[in-house]
Amino acid sequence: MLYFLIMKLISVEGIVVSTVAYKESSKIINIFTKDMGLIGCISKGCKSMKSKLRIPSEKFAYGTFHISYKENGLSTLTDADIIDYFINIKSDITKISYLSYICELSEKVFKESNDKEIYPLMISAITKLEENYDPKIITNILELKYLSYIGINLNLDECVTCGSTKVVTISLPKGGYICSNCRTTEPPVEEKVLKLLRLYNYVDISKITNLDIDKEISNKINHIITEYYDLYSGISSKSKSFLNKLEEYE
Repeated sequence: MLYFLIMKLISVEGIVVSTVAYKESSKIINIFTKDMGLIGCISKGCKSMKSKLRIPSEKFAYGTFHISYKENGLSTLTDADIIDYFINIKSDITKISYLSYICELSEKVFKESNDKEIYPLMISAITKLEENYDPKIITNILELKYLSYIGINLNLDECVTCGSTKVVTISLPKGGYICSNCRTTEPPVEEKVLKLLRLYNYVDISKITNLDIDKEISNKINHIITEYYDLYSGISSKSKSFLNKLEEYE
């Protein structure tokens, strides 16, 4: 009996989130797409300077990819149209590091949740980085939003013990805000930090036009989110480890 490999030509918006060398002149690229999730593709001959696939096969290439698609296997990249080169991000090592973490985290969250809402959230965050918004704040907002997709969302609406909205601190082990009556050993947290955490959780990233947040407050929020991820997400990230080292030098 003969079996025929059926492949179809598709065009999908997406971003290259990781690449692996394949033979001397090619790569295997993983594209996180808007409509079809993660697609693995062979990009033949893309290492050649003359190849039309060279730029579309680079990590963080964002565009419309034309693919000979194989549903249960490795597809083949045939062409692509770049949407944005992210020139601003790629000119700064800190922004590149945040971009790398955003892509790595988004890929891992999608693999856990298989939710199509991950892609537009990721692209909105990357777009804000390119528009020169504070990368740490944008990334923290994205991290908070992703918590619900991996089943460990924080309760940032009320006291997790009694439901009171008059909160004075946050407990990571308890999963959210704590009011003065229910507070035990938790240290107090500044009101501004508590308010901004809730704002981060609900703001539409694509509609952000101003991020005038004190650096000290921003750092405290980043510490809370990072600690919560370390405690409960189970997600390890080389990109995040590098960002933490950058944080030490700020």
